[in-house]
Amino acid sequence: MKNKILRNMLIPGICAIVVVIIPALLINFFIIDAYTAQILTLAGINAIMALSVNIICGITGQLSLGQAGFMAIGAYTTVLLSTGALMPLPVSIILAGFVTAFFGFLIGFPTLKLEGDYLAIVTLGFGEIIRVILVNLKAWTGGPNGKQFPTVLTLNPAVAYLVIIGILTILVILIQNFIRSTYGRAIIAVREDEIAANSNGIGVFRYKMVGFVIASFVAGVGGALYAPFIGFIKPDMASFTRSIDYLIYVVLGGMGSTTGSVLASFVLTSLQEFLRFLQNYRLLFYPVILILVMQFRPQGLLGTKEFSFVKTWDRLPEFFSKLKRGKKQSDIQKGENNA
Repeated sequence: MKNKILRNMLIPGICAIVVVIIPALLINFFIIDAYTAQILTLAGINAIMALSVNIICGITGQLSLGQAGFMAIGAYTTVLLSTGALMPLPVSIILAGFVTAFFGFLIGFPTLKLEGDYLAIVTLGFGEIIRVILVNLKAWTGGPNGKQFPTVLTLNPAVAYLVIIGILTILVILIQNFIRSTYGRAIIAVREDEIAANSNGIGVFRYKMVGFVIASFVAGVGGALYAPFIGFIKPDMASFTRSIDYLIYVVLGGMGSTTGSVLASFVLTSLQEFLRFLQNYRLLFYPVILILVMQFRPQGLLGTKEFSFVKTWDRLPEFFSKLKRGKKQSDIQKGENNA
């Protein structure tokens, strides 16, 4: 039993280290160029935002269209704490997450009593309110022109990748463990059937609020990493279209699938950059991909399933044995044909 637990911890741990460390080393030794490194790092930020949307939409089962607003709160909080209060960047990023979680609690308290389309409309309204406030608080936010921030994370692309993908990996691990916890299972029960969950003593509103606050915290961390990486923020980052982009990542990856959301974020972010030679026509690929997914695989790439390194490792011997058997049969068939 102990060996099994150790194996289940060791295999994902080694894979996580490989995913974070090896590309960072390749970037550091210029095997991966700076442009590709920037795309991968930006995909990491988009993946963090997709995790936020997946928590509230896929795991909690509530349709929210205001996650970009929480991202903007996290970004502006980081800038104000780092430049105004002169706090170290790591401290600013953590505090930005908690500040955004607090705003998520304030916004979630009146809105989570609503359901379906009404909740989506209200969260959309709150996202627009955040954008308008950021536009008008010119003394703090720079108004519609935005605010510059020292691009700390772009001074060394390898460090930027290491920090952002490292934080993404930590968040994936924490979210996966949270889903398997008592709170996570209660939230999933609320998602599946609120009436049945309530009749079994599960506080529906309470667990919805827990999911919403955690999603807000993750979005705040995504915004907090976006500011020092891009070096410029403006109120438009809280726009409705940004929230829809992050929702598309989740729909493509699979509602409720953490690894699916991360995978879709990397695929779509990379695709959009590699098709840049098509100029504005590349934006047509998002709706086309979404239409194809809804038509042929409405549950998304992974559905509600998760990619498991442990299961993949266990299936490798079977895969290689099948390959070996196939090669033997092929050699026998060739011999018979020659005869």
